[in-house]
Formats: sequence, structure tokens, C-alpha cells
Amino acid sequence: MRLWFYRGLQGGMALLAVAGVLAEKAEAQIQLPGIVVTSPSPVQRPRRAPQPRPATVAVPAEPVAAPAPLPGTLLVDEDAFVPITVMSGPEIEARPVSNIGDVTAQKPGVTASTFAPGASRPIIRGLDRFRVRVQENGIGSHDVSALSEDHAVPIDPFAAERVEIIRGPATLRYGSQAIGGVVDVSNDRIPQFMPKDGFSAVLKGGLGSVDDSHDGGFKVISGAGNIVLYADAFRRQADDYDTPRGRQANSFVESSGYSLGASIVGESGFIGVSYTRFKSFYGIPGEEAEDHRPRIDLDQEKFQSRGEWRINDYGIEAIRFWLGTTRYKHDEIVAHAHDDHFHDEIESRYTNRQHEARLEVQHQAFNSPLGIFRGAVGVHFDQKRVRGFIYDDHLAEEMDGLIDPPARSNSIAAFWFEELEITKRLRLQAAARIESVRAEGTGVEIEAHDDHFHYHVEKRSRSFAPKSASLGALYELPLGVVARLTGQYTERAPDVAELFSKGLHHAAGTFEIGNPDLKVEKASTIELGFKRARGAVRFDATAFHTRYRNFIFKRFTGIECEGTLGSCGEHDHDDDDDDHDHAHGASDQLVFSQRDAAFSGVELSAQWDALSFGRGVIGFEGQYDFVHAKFSGGGYVPRIPPHRLGAGIYYRDANWLARVFALHAFDQDKVALDDIKDTPTDGYTLLNADLSYTFALQPEIGRISPQMTIGLRGENLLDQDVRNHVSYKKDEVLQPGRTIRLYGVVRYN
Repeated sequence: MRLWFYRGLQGGMALLAVAGVLAEKAEAQIQLPGIVVTSPSPVQRPRRAPQPRPATVAVPAEPVAAPAPLPGTLLVDEDAFVPITVMSGPEIEARPVSNIGDVTAQKPGVTASTFAPGASRPIIRGLDRFRVRVQENGIGSHDVSALSEDHAVPIDPFAAERVEIIRGPATLRYGSQAIGGVVDVSNDRIPQFMPKDGFSAVLKGGLGSVDDSHDGGFKVISGAGNIVLYADAFRRQADDYDTPRGRQANSFVESSGYSLGASIVGESGFIGVSYTRFKSFYGIPGEEAEDHRPRIDLDQEKFQSRGEWRINDYGIEAIRFWLGTTRYKHDEIVAHAHDDHFHDEIESRYTNRQHEARLEVQHQAFNSPLGIFRGAVGVHFDQKRVRGFIYDDHLAEEMDGLIDPPARSNSIAAFWFEELEITKRLRLQAAARIESVRAEGTGVEIEAHDDHFHYHVEKRSRSFAPKSASLGALYELPLGVVARLTGQYTERAPDVAELFSKGLHHAAGTFEIGNPDLKVEKASTIELGFKRARGAVRFDATAFHTRYRNFIFKRFTGIECEGTLGSCGEHDHDDDDDDHDHAHGASDQLVFSQRDAAFSGVELSAQWDALSFGRGVIGFEGQYDFVHAKFSGGGYVPRIPPHRLGAGIYYRDANWLARVFALHAFDQDKVALDDIKDTPTDGYTLLNADLSYTFALQPEIGRISPQMTIGLRGENLLDQDVRNHVSYKKDEVLQPGRTIRLYGVVRYN
């Protein structure tokens, strides 16, 4: 473990040294604006104005909004105390994917579960499910995607204007379920400002070759006085996709949605609401695709409200709030053979009712003998109720009609962030959070008796009080390099599914049993990073090490289940049950367990605008990441991503973007020997390419200026066999082969 860690760290330091020399020698530089992220901290600082080199104009005293960066720019936030990856709208629009997990999957430190094109959840530093929070505009996705890998995240990439990926613990602001990181999708569904000349609109559409896909939609923002209205709608459809070995059966996806929003905006802030409807119908590829064609029909309604009041008096800088309430359900559909035809049946249904609220108060900056203090305090409330129904009469009789009887959790937390600017070069941040979590459900106690097991089910209630704290430092080095050092201690309360699950997940072929006696999961993390946001050379480099106590994981017991608790470990069935058991097949039993573990890794990304060419620049870019994770006492943590190394070349100017990038994933043989789903995988190389052209449309409509972008993106151009090591389906399902996407975007203002 230490050897891998030190090799990665040495490689990172070498890259930084080279980058520093190149930056110092670069004569002609294209100055790019810095960015401001909003997810990691409630302490918002004034935006920095872009400065020419050499600096001939003083920075304005008032905050200045930075212009949008050119497409293809590596976006680095120089003010963040934690490692953050930012994806802009043009980068998201080009991706030939239908879910937010696959959008982020090729970024350093980030992969995706790739269970199906309709269901792929982000995985950060080898951590997934209940450790990675996916949210939209600051409010959680409120789904059941963390419950099982075949469940989708109901946030479509279409509406995303920007995605922020916090790599590493983000529990201080967002709670226990962000101990591994956060993926925050931002859009304008709750408008925060009046658009230019009172109107803006976007039309999008695209075609894909690998799955005969097509997608399209629109967004409109219009306002007058201090009222701003928003509307969007989209639809996408994709057939089964092609692989180098033929078509992947049952990999189709159809999704659609719309949103309506309205805000009152003014000089001192805004307040708004939105309503969003999302629907998706998709197939689950794999061994059972031909016989049972498992599919999921998903429907979610979400209400959100958000506001900000910039007081700038009485010691208060601003007050901000977020509210969200959601109704979610999905049906799991399978086909059963009857005579010479198939008959579709709803096998199970999952529902979630969730409410979330967060309030943050930022105090005004004040001077002290130590320096300038900026800070914020907040409270966070979350309540959810999850159910899983089963519709199979035979199984329902034994399980009272429920896969997972209603489980609910309530949490309330308080947090505090404080920053101290000691000098212009040195800043410190301290943060703390305490939660109160209560979970109620029906737990399972497992008792072993000679050659069989007894499962005792009873109602249980658990209370937890997770506590987290962090200390961080930012120091501005010469050449525009910012060093960061952060230490965090974080705790995570077990999720209701980890405590109370007792259900068959047909698509995954597993029967999961929770452990109602799980303890709080604890993690101690230290991170060292270097970043450069501006100039010809931009980079972000991080090395981290995390030690977990009571790390929660799914342990394969070697026992098989036939759909009910009573069938687990029992393999002798009477004749009446034979047909039923054969139809459903045996599932592998998983029990949520705990062990201590250690994670180490390195994440690097860099761009170098090497030389001017025409009206733009030619540059080179690269990235590298790895995670090494082992349990205390020996054994690897299951499904950890392999080492990945990427390099590319690009040209960009105000109109053109041309880019070729190769990302190589190495062989992964560091597997958990007691996990039958964690098998070795061969390496592969993804060769991707982008070409896009942006131009103004004539004539202008009044004062509204339209422009259009036409682009091509190719992925896996070498048409290689790609098996994603972190996927439960990697031995059954190949990822898409050669993909070409043609897309267009028309923007008004």
C-alpha cells in the first residue's frame, strides 16, 4: 500500500516541478478567469476579477463576475480547501450518455457503477452508494439509487449547466451520507438573476451511433420587473447499444421530463420555487436479459425552494435557505414465459417520500489582530421513508407483501465554518458538525444452528450522534500555485437500508440483509494538494490517505436464497416449489458487515497552453489517478478502480475546439477473494475525440443575440472491450463500443 502511495506522490511532485518551469518560461499566455464554486463551503467570498499580466489595472473593489471560460478549459477553483472537479455546460452537452454517473466517470478520482445505461451512479475514490451524495441545486436527489445498483439517479444531464464534484469528505456541510464526496448538479430552475434583456433560451439536440439514440429539449428564462420565470423540457431515447462482440441485449433507455420555476429577484437577493417531473424506463442487461428482460419504470416529482437575502448589516452578510420535498416510485418489471409467449409482470415497487431543508447564515467579515474572519453557521434537516413492495403472490405470502417493510430516518444537524485570512497568501479554515439521527425499521437477527440458519425479524429503533470536524490551510506559492493541507475527522450513521434491508434484488442477483447492530462509521483523512487556476499551465494535484473504523461493506456469505428469508441456506424444496424457484433462480446472500480499512490515492490533472496558433492555442493535457484500499488484517476492499493514466492534445479559440484524448485503465487484480463479484479485469484504452464550432446566427432578434454550436464527439474509437471493474455486471456486460455523437446547441443571449 505504501509503495503505491509513495510512487503516486513522487509522480505528482515531478509533474508539479515540470509545470512550474513551463509556467515560468511561458512568454505568451492566454489569461483565463478563475471560477467560484458553491458546494464545499457556505462561506462565499467575493469573486476575483481576471487580471492581465503584467497587472496594469487595479482589481475593482466590488465583486466582478468572471466571463465564461472557453470550452475545454481545465476548471480549477483556487479558493477551495478541498479538491473539486468542475464540469461546464459545453463539456456535459457533448457526452453521449443518459445519466449523471457516466457524465463524470472519466474525471480523476471518479468512476461510475455502469450497471445499465439508465442506471449508473458516481463512485468517488472507490466509495459509492451511501457514502456519495448526489444532489441538484443543493438538495439531495431523493431516490433509492444507493439502495441497489440497478436503481437510477433521477437527474438527467440535459438540465445541468454545471457539475461540481467534491472528492473526499463533504460531511461538514451535507451530512453523514457525504463521507466519500458530493456530486452537485447546478441549473437555473430556480432563477437567481434577471437574464440579459429579460430573455434567454437554449435549444439542444443530438444523435448517437452506438445505440441509435436521439435526444432534444429546450430551456427558457424570461422576466420583467422583478419576476423571472423558467421552463424546460427534454426527451431522450436509445436502443440497445453495440459492443465489439455484438449488441448488448436489454440495454435500452427512454427518459423524459420537464420543470417549471419562478423567482422574485432584487438587489438584495432572490426567492424562488420550482416543480420538476422526471420519468425513465430502462432495461437491465445481463444474464437474465434474454429470459426475463428485467426493466424499471421510474417516476419522480420534486418541489424545491431556494432563497438568499444579502443583508450586509447587523453583522450578517447573507441568509440562504434550501427546501426540497419529493415523491418517488419505480416498478421493477420482469417477463415470464407462458406457453409460447411472454407476459410482463410487476415484480416489485420501491417508493421514497423525502423532505430536506438547510438554512445558512454568513456573518460579515471583520478584522482582528489575527487577520480577517469570515464564517457561517447552519442547520440541516432531512426526513425520509422508504418502502419496497413485492407483487409475487408466492413470495408475498411469506413476506407480508413487503421486500423491505417501511423504514424511516430523521436527522437534524448544526454546522459551523470559519475562515481566517492571516495574510493575502495564507488562509485557514475550521469547521465542525454534529448530527442527531434516528432510524426505525424491521431488523433481522441471524442465528446459526448446526446445518441451517434461523432469521428472527423484529422492529428496531436506533439513534446516532455523528460528529465531524476539519482543519485546513491554503498558502499561495510563487507562480500562482496554491498549496492546501487539510485534515478531517468524519463520522457516518448507517443508512436505514444498511440496518434493515431484507430483500431480493432480482436484477443484481443478490439477497441483501441489513445489520441492525451496525456502529457509527468513522474516518480520519489527511490531504495534501497543489493547484494552479490561471495562466498557460493549469493543474490540480492531490494525495490523500484515509483510515476507517467500522467501515461498512456488503459481505458475501456463500449462502443462496430463493427469494425469501426462510429460503436462505435451505436447498431442499418440495415439488410444488420447484417451478417457482427455477423461475426466480438462486440469489447470493449479502450481509452488511464492518471492518477497519485504509484508503490511499493520488489524483492529478493538468493542461498546458503550449503555443499560439492562429487565433487560439495548441496545448497538451494529462491526468492520473489511483486508489489503494485494504482491510486491516489483510484483504482488499471490493471493487476498487484500477490505475488510470491519460494524455491528449487540443486546439481551442473563441469558435473552435478540437481535442484528442486517450485514457488507459490498467489491469486490476487487487480483488477481494471472499467476494464472488469482485473478479480481475483486463486493462483497456479509451480513445476519445471532440470537434465543435460555435458561431453567431444572423440576424439578431431585437437585442437578443443567437449563437449556435455544432459538435462531434467520439468515444472508444478503438472499439475495445471495456469491462468496468467497479461494476457488479462486469463479467456479464460489456460497455458500449465505438460511439459517435452529433449534437447541436442554439443559445439566445
